[in-house]
Amino acid sequence: MTTIEVKKTKDIGLGSLSFVLCLLGILFTFEFGDKSCMGDHILHTIGISGWSNGDSGIHYTVFYSAIFFIPSFIIGHIYPDNRGAKAGKIISGILSVLIVSALITFIISFEAWV
Repeated sequence: MTTIEVKKTKDIGLGSLSFVLCLLGILFTFEFGDKSCMGDHILHTIGISGWSNGDSGIHYTVFYSAIFFIPSFIIGHIYPDNRGAKAGKIISGILSVLIVSALITFIISFEAWV
C-alpha cells in the first residue's frame, strides 16, 4: 500500500502584512550604502528633521519606525499561519527590542547629564 504525502503550504493572508510592515520599517530606518533612508526623505517632505542636530545626533527615524514594527509583531502573532507572518514577527520583535533598548539608553544618558 502506498502512502500519499500532502504538503501544506501557507496561504497569503492578513498575516502576510506582518512581513510587509517589517520591510517598510527597515526601509524607513536603515541607510543602504551612501543613500539616506526612506524615513529621512518622508520626514523632510513633511518638514520634520530626521536628526536631532541637523544631519547628526540622534536619528529620530529609528523611533518612528516603531509605527511599522509594533503592528507587524502583533499581526504576525495573531495570524501565524499565513505566509511571511512568522518571519515578520521575529524580525520586527528583535528590532523593536533594539529600539526600546536604545530609547532606554538615551533616557538614562540624558538623565546623567541633568
